[in-house]
Amino acid sequence: IERAVDNLTNTLVIEFLLVAFICTIFLLHVRSALVAILMLPVGVLLAFIAMRYQGINANIMSLGGIAIAIGAMVDGPIVLVENAPKHLARARESLGRALTDSERWAAIGAAAREVGPPLFFSLLVIVVSYLAIFTLEAQEGRLFKPLAFTSSYSMLAAAILAVTVAPLLTGYFVRGRVRSEQENPLARVLHSVHAPALGVLLRWPKVTLAAVAILLAATWWPLSKLGSEFMPPLDEGDILYMPTTFPGISITKAKELLQQTDKILRSFPQVETVFGKVGRAETATDAAPLSMVETIVQLKPRDQWPDPSMTTRDLMREMDAEIKFPGLANAWTMPIKTRIDMLSTGIKTPVGIKVSGPDLSVLQQISEDVETAMKEMPGTLSAFGDRAVGGYFLDLDIKREEVARYGLTVGDVQDVIMSAIGGMSISETVEGLERYPINLRYPRELRDDPVRLGRVLVPTPGGAQIPIEQLADIRLTRGAPVIKSEDARPNAWIYVDLKGSDVGGFVARAKKVIADKVELPAGYTLSWSGQYEYMERAAARLRVVIPLTLFLIFVLLYFNFNNFIAPVVVMMSVPFALVGGFWIVYWYGFNMSVAVAVGFIALAGVAIETGVLVLTFVDEALDERRRQKAAESGQQAVALSWAEVTKAVHDGTSRRVRPVAMTASSTIFGLLPIMFSSGTGSDVMQRIAAPMVGGMLTTTLLCLMVVPVIYGLLVGWMESRRG
Repeated sequence: IERAVDNLTNTLVIEFLLVAFICTIFLLHVRSALVAILMLPVGVLLAFIAMRYQGINANIMSLGGIAIAIGAMVDGPIVLVENAPKHLARARESLGRALTDSERWAAIGAAAREVGPPLFFSLLVIVVSYLAIFTLEAQEGRLFKPLAFTSSYSMLAAAILAVTVAPLLTGYFVRGRVRSEQENPLARVLHSVHAPALGVLLRWPKVTLAAVAILLAATWWPLSKLGSEFMPPLDEGDILYMPTTFPGISITKAKELLQQTDKILRSFPQVETVFGKVGRAETATDAAPLSMVETIVQLKPRDQWPDPSMTTRDLMREMDAEIKFPGLANAWTMPIKTRIDMLSTGIKTPVGIKVSGPDLSVLQQISEDVETAMKEMPGTLSAFGDRAVGGYFLDLDIKREEVARYGLTVGDVQDVIMSAIGGMSISETVEGLERYPINLRYPRELRDDPVRLGRVLVPTPGGAQIPIEQLADIRLTRGAPVIKSEDARPNAWIYVDLKGSDVGGFVARAKKVIADKVELPAGYTLSWSGQYEYMERAAARLRVVIPLTLFLIFVLLYFNFNNFIAPVVVMMSVPFALVGGFWIVYWYGFNMSVAVAVGFIALAGVAIETGVLVLTFVDEALDERRRQKAAESGQQAVALSWAEVTKAVHDGTSRRVRPVAMTASSTIFGLLPIMFSSGTGSDVMQRIAAPMVGGMLTTTLLCLMVVPVIYGLLVGWMESRRG
């Protein structure tokens, strides 16, 4: 826990520095950049205060929520600071002199009123996008709700600060000579590339739309190659080795096996300590049989490994190759994760198969058939099925006639069996403050063989000593060592460990294999459990909740723009974002998981924010052109021609390419430290950040290039109807 929190804390510091750097190089005015930079610690502080009152602890998810929000938190101040110098310059030009203090504040207020409402609304949309995460339940809900809470608190704080504190700081800090966009080398490069490219796309709108359609269709290829899992393997810094052997193993053999595996594990140079356990404690919460071994392998710090680039998963594979014992099925996992899984479903491996039915012997046969089928499947690391009747028992069937002949009762014989074989506590010994029971029974050499047990003597009332073999039939039998049941039906479980992490793809293939090779009699059912059970539950909920969340965002967009065209165009930024998101997830070799889904949910809000900003600037240019034309014609209501719409769209987008690029860059660069982080906790956060980084790259490019084209076509059509 400490390693994970420290790792993420360092990442947060690097994010602060990168976002500050982005603000500075885009504005080339330190005091202006300070307006955006100062918003970060204030917003994060407000988020921490909300966490404190809600009782949310500092952990991977809560700090991760702040980490993924940092880049977007400065969007409001960035756009405001970028817009203020333009209003100040416009006011100076209109008056032809330097501004007084009151005139200066009036210009700052006008700049804030121009961009404040859409900024506040777009930041609010990001908060609304997290509603889908709040609907998650069970394990996935407990994991990701802290992230959604802290991200929401951070963005709410940023939205409030953007319309309250940011204008005030802008008035105090944006003073003196502020370089215009033409004087900024980076802004000049952006304009020189963007303006001609957008002009070409606006001249060929049909070709542009066809190219975008092909790009969206091509995204199906990486999407079809992605695997699926519930959660990425969280590197806890330790390994839990949980092999299973056949039931009926003796304590001596189990201890010997434990010592051998511990010795092999300790021989690896990456291992610090090895602590193994076999058997169960005297509690109702530890129902581990002798056939299940639990060994915690504590690893050395990564910098002490011979090859620090080796992953924990690779180390597990090497360990698995070294530990090969007949009848021993290996299972490799993480300590904390496995405890949670076993408390939830009882399954310690990524995939578990539960067979239920009335007859234990039939259950065992089905379990063995499923185990054999799984072992033959590519991608299976190990498979082991419960032996429902695999235990060994010594049965003593008392002969009542013989017992009565010697004047004994069944209870007399059972007392001898219990005391001589099982042991009987006859007293206690007091050693200082400690008390120990005194247990009396025959020595092991007299009770470890059925023949010797038959010679145990039973005293009769007449004083004779009768061997117990004359009073009872002694035989070894096989039966159920443990009877598992769910829904009032006996169960047999099969544990399947995987070589990879594509749980969804493996189960899909395994279902076909079992359907072909395993025949289930009437009255017997087979269900899939483990991480697959969590994954299916989360996916089913998200399939319902995500469309509802997007619909709610669409409604909010309608109330913001007061028309249907703009919300439809803004919502197109979501599929544009998915293009980059899916490609980068495929590029990094990640599987689809709840963590990746959370990243896409967060991406949707940020992508829609970018679309809102672009259309806000385009609408400003269109309104400005309408006012000019109305003034020239002397009419109140005028319709724009296609050429006028195209020019207004082009000018409105190209004039404001710097603030859009700044907001996108702050978000992307704010996530890069997470993308390139390593250590405990980075596995989950990388999968959240990856779709956001890739999606922001494509959504920024397409929102600056394609969204204006689509919006121009629709506005031109509406203007032609009006005309």
